[in-house]
Amino acid sequence: MIAVNKKDLYSLLESLKNNEIGMDDVVNKLAELPFKDLGFAKIDEHREIRVGYPEVIYCESKTSEQVCKIIGHMMTKESNILATRANEKMFRDVLEICPEARYNYLGRTITIRKREEAIPDSYIAIVAAGTSDLPVVEEAYETAAILGNRVEKVIDVGVAGIHRLFSTMDVIRGAKVVIVVAGMEGALASVVGGLVDKPVIAVPTSVGYGANFGGLSALLSMLNSCASGVSVVNIDNGFGAAYCASIINKL
Repeated sequence: MIAVNKKDLYSLLESLKNNEIGMDDVVNKLAELPFKDLGFAKIDEHREIRVGYPEVIYCESKTSEQVCKIIGHMMTKESNILATRANEKMFRDVLEICPEARYNYLGRTITIRKREEAIPDSYIAIVAAGTSDLPVVEEAYETAAILGNRVEKVIDVGVAGIHRLFSTMDVIRGAKVVIVVAGMEGALASVVGGLVDKPVIAVPTSVGYGANFGGLSALLSMLNSCASGVSVVNIDNGFGAAYCASIINKL
């Protein structure tokens, strides 16, 4: 096993110290760090050592063969694997090399759990304005879960029926960090930001009619929020929101 996180690195050096392995073995294991060159991709083997989480595979615009080769190499390590924006063909091909792989059809994510992460007592709340926002919600959910977090989802509580939101405030206020996913005019992020004392990460979605401009109107609304605790990621970026939320949840 090649060391890919701090725990593995300590274990490797401890084995050397105890004369359980030789210097040549250590050099050979470390030779594959900091990256593995597959020709079409250079996999960042040091990512988890540096930032705490392994590299994630963004599948859009990649071929199914490329995704499978990347996952095939990553499976030789002990880290959990997350692939985002994956299509069903990619998943079927990945199943041939890893029957344990799981696919979230709405979120378009492939996850492979190689080890159990330590999960903190605190949790992340994902709050969605409408059912149409669920693809982004599911991407955020799968990301936060595979990174070792407890997640609570609150769905379809947009401002058009704001009384639905108020009935879930105990769950939202109990979270350490809140992800708010909304399209159309994106007003939900400001509303939630004005009701909680936790950081709010807003995700504008491309859901909406023509004047929504593919999510641009929601993005601008969230960026112009007068609720001071709101930060904003890019349109439909459930992954980015969940990654940041995971860091906050584990502080």
